[in-house]
Amino acid sequence: MNRKLKTTVAAVALALTAGTAQAEGNLSIYHWFEYIPQELLDKFSEQHGVTVTMDTFDSNEAMLASLKAGKMGSYDVAVPGDYMVEIMAADGLLDTFESSELSNFGNIMPEWVDVGFDKGRKSSIPYQWGSTSFSVNRNDYTGDINTLAMIFDPPEEVQGKINVLDSQGEVLALASIYLGIPQCTTDRDQLKQLNELVQNAKPHWASFGSDVAKDVLVSGDASVGMIWSGFSAKAREEGANIEYAYPKEGYVVWMDNVVLLKDAPNRDNALKFMNFLLEPENAAAVTNFAQYTAGVSNTTELLDDAVKNSPESNPPAQPVGTFVMACSEEVQKVYDTIWTNLKK
Repeated sequence: MNRKLKTTVAAVALALTAGTAQAEGNLSIYHWFEYIPQELLDKFSEQHGVTVTMDTFDSNEAMLASLKAGKMGSYDVAVPGDYMVEIMAADGLLDTFESSELSNFGNIMPEWVDVGFDKGRKSSIPYQWGSTSFSVNRNDYTGDINTLAMIFDPPEEVQGKINVLDSQGEVLALASIYLGIPQCTTDRDQLKQLNELVQNAKPHWASFGSDVAKDVLVSGDASVGMIWSGFSAKAREEGANIEYAYPKEGYVVWMDNVVLLKDAPNRDNALKFMNFLLEPENAAAVTNFAQYTAGVSNTTELLDDAVKNSPESNPPAQPVGTFVMACSEEVQKVYDTIWTNLKK
């Protein structure tokens, strides 16, 4: 389900009271849902005298489709995942900037600067990183959960009680990991295996839903839920008796990023916002809210104990996580067909 929510974060009145900074324009953000605290947006608005609006999306693919369908030029920044940054750059959707334009550029953790999807960070800054796996209601299933079979060949106890993220890249990446085949494979037999796996698993899935991924675990409507690590931590906070799995075959890791969009109507304010998010205090505020991990230095001491110590934030050394790959255009067409048929 693609829920689009528009929130006016701050508005500057025509007659400003004494001591209030004069408004310096607007900022329009395209962001994941439930992923940034309102208070942080208010703080940016007040500090810079900028009117901020935000629309939300629930998958990388939905965001890309919306931009290509005519929304380019409507937003200043967006928050895509790692592989989607690479796709957007190849499609000419991103602007570039110099590191000198961001006074806080040096706060980026070294391992997140020279990344494969944006070498040297010319169009993006790191936002938060985490993992995609699944959580299991331990009231419904008490066996071993650390295998992707819980999603793709589930035990009888949870069949028909599984929610899967409405996220093509992550679902097909996990399916490829389970099969032990390369992502973006061009091998016809492997592509056939991939298609058969997800089609055979589909009858065991109750729903595709990203924006309900947490809620169905909290309510008990799902016994197993493919989920992002931070959403799993939030579901436990809300009382769900769930355990987050690190399947033996592997799982997905990701880095979400704030990108400067081509033809951004408020480029200067976009860069101010990106610089604002690179301040440790502000990056930590996002982590405490969303329960992922910042790509900014000196945030650890600013985190809540529950966030620092959650199992979702502390994966084991093995198995290791895998990033979603950006496929060639030819292969992506095949993946799109598999996904379209799966969603019918």
